[in-house]
Amino acid sequence: MAVPPSSPTTDPGTGPDSAGRGSRTVMLLGAVVAVVLAVSLFGGNDTSSDTASPGTPLAPSTASSAPRTPPAGQPAEQPAVTPSVKPEGKHLPRSKPVRLLIPKISVDAPFTDLAIGPTGQLDPPPAEDTNLVGWHAKGASPGETGTSIVAGHVDTTTAPAVFAGLSELKKGDKFQVERADGRTANFVVDSAETFSKDDFPSDRVYADTPRAQVRLITCAGDYDRTAKDYTDNLVVFAHLV
Repeated sequence: MAVPPSSPTTDPGTGPDSAGRGSRTVMLLGAVVAVVLAVSLFGGNDTSSDTASPGTPLAPSTASSAPRTPPAGQPAEQPAVTPSVKPEGKHLPRSKPVRLLIPKISVDAPFTDLAIGPTGQLDPPPAEDTNLVGWHAKGASPGETGTSIVAGHVDTTTAPAVFAGLSELKKGDKFQVERADGRTANFVVDSAETFSKDDFPSDRVYADTPRAQVRLITCAGDYDRTAKDYTDNLVVFAHLV
């Protein structure tokens, strides 16, 4: 059922082009890009006016960072890519994620594609939709060998958002990702850890892996009203089972 990542299958409309697919490993392994992601994607200045509840993750302002998706009907045919590491354990072929289900914290949310914007930051999910998660569409898809990045807001200016309860997840908790190919990828949590945005462990969070892994990421810590951003990031580490 599973195919090696050296010959991935890609759903029409998944989003990554051939250059994007090839750049996944480069991005995840490149120290410079990892630093950019740590500082820009999960740091920076959020220009939204969050309240005292946990704030919105991701750096760009919501007014200028709408997720970028491929034109409707455009298939994303991709050549085989030699993996940087030998796959280990269970993995699935590439397929666009459709829905994230985390029963413990009552998450049942659709996915949207997220892209790296012109400033080098990952565009966040639209802030006006409190029940939406985004995935880095030019990275590994959930269930595929490698590190898949899934981001969501913890709240908005008006209400709690999809990852408001993410801090409740503990080692051994389970969640699922429904995929466009009809398969459900089942994950188990390895750990849930909070990191200062000023000392974010880029290599550990983003580095390519021989297993199919997911990182669920949102904001945490205190809200800095001067910077209009939260001081920390919460990262849930999980692997496919």
